[in-house]
Amino acid sequence: MKVVETFEAARDLLEGSVGLVPTMGYLHEGHLSLIAASVARADTTVVTVFVNPLQFEDGNDLARYPRDVDRDIRLAAEAGADVLVTPSTDYMYPAMPRTSVTVAGVGDVMEGTHRPGHFTGVATVVTKLFAGIDPDLAFFGRKDAQQLAVVSTLASDLSFPVEIVGCPIVREHDGLALSSRNVRLSPTDRNAATSLSKGLMRAASLVDVGVVEANELITSARGIADATDGVVVEYAELADGRSAAPADELRGNQFLAIAARVGDVRLIDSITITDGTVDRGVPLDRPSILYGGT
Repeated sequence: MKVVETFEAARDLLEGSVGLVPTMGYLHEGHLSLIAASVARADTTVVTVFVNPLQFEDGNDLARYPRDVDRDIRLAAEAGADVLVTPSTDYMYPAMPRTSVTVAGVGDVMEGTHRPGHFTGVATVVTKLFAGIDPDLAFFGRKDAQQLAVVSTLASDLSFPVEIVGCPIVREHDGLALSSRNVRLSPTDRNAATSLSKGLMRAASLVDVGVVEANELITSARGIADATDGVVVEYAELADGRSAAPADELRGNQFLAIAARVGDVRLIDSITITDGTVDRGVPLDRPSILYGGT
């Protein structure tokens, strides 16, 4: 695997079809599953590691985001990536950009309401990655279901010749959705955080027996978290998989998402529901590499 710091250097290494896996680093099994999906479909797999300041409203959250580039290099190489791009902030934004990308509607609800400007930051950096790498495929996890809808709309609206591939969530052995932020949870908060996935799995069981009403699914999804000390739910929503618009009942391709603060860490989780079939994600059978495992 080659490690470079610029798009220009990365493009010199590309051969055949190109798969892109954008990350903010501190890799875990979720990221590695995206790399594996790219390796299976593309001739060259490019992983980017960049903690994008434009998508952080809270400067403290940006400062505390976990980072370990040497670890990321090792894990990406072991997973089969061909190129790792680690651009600096000065390279990505030599000056405050005068151009930004906003995906109206799709990015305005849920995360857009609770994190103003977040999706403009996401859409802007993804546009730069698509322009700089020119991938044929780009791989994103379904945990960030609204982000997947934002990126899919962006690629379509701006005519990027890239296929957006959504991949299943990888969960810890007790159901918690993998996130680099999980390492910031105290032992007590780590246990409390499982209330998000437990609620979603309870809602998934209702889908399995034919429940379609949004209110019933949302109430089920957030109920355990609402009753758990140290967890403050920001929202739970059933939404259209393409537009992220709120839905009143199940139909077609949708996702059920929840966001909450657990202690001082903000977490999100979701399940994808397609024609009544639930994608619950893939659980690990061991502790995650986030905690020092191999």
